[in-house]
Amino acid sequence: MPPFSLVERSGRTVREADLAGHVWVADFVFTRCPDVCPAITARMASLQSKLPDPDVRLVTFTVDPAHDTPAVLTDYARRVGAGERWWFLTGARDDIARLVHDGFHVAFADDGPPGQEITHSDRLMLVDPALRIRGSYHASAPEELSQLVHDAHQLAAR
Repeated sequence: MPPFSLVERSGRTVREADLAGHVWVADFVFTRCPDVCPAITARMASLQSKLPDPDVRLVTFTVDPAHDTPAVLTDYARRVGAGERWWFLTGARDDIARLVHDGFHVAFADDGPPGQEITHSDRLMLVDPALRIRGSYHASAPEELSQLVHDAHQLAAR
């Protein structure tokens, strides 16, 4: 995982070092998304109860940082029932793009046609305590979500 410095919905700065030592699941959404993002967010919400270990974090990265300010993310997190272990991060567009592309190696573009300006991955990414990506799972595939839960439990037990 490359170094990053982003802003959590609470307004505090979060760096990759803040996640070191924890197993975490990352996703990529934006709050104005009309289709796939609500489904991805629902899968993340379900992980809160399926991954009850307090050392397992959930981390949502917005791919629309111009709109998704900490205040917008706070409201979104409240609406989806996010707990304290679920962080919502925003920051400069170039920092987000670099992290998504170079860190997670997943798709992201924000220069599409009107109505489809932003395209991004539907993957949930499992990261280990040493900040290494250990798995990539389709958010829409129930069998992959089950595997993600299994793999996260295995990593957290180490």
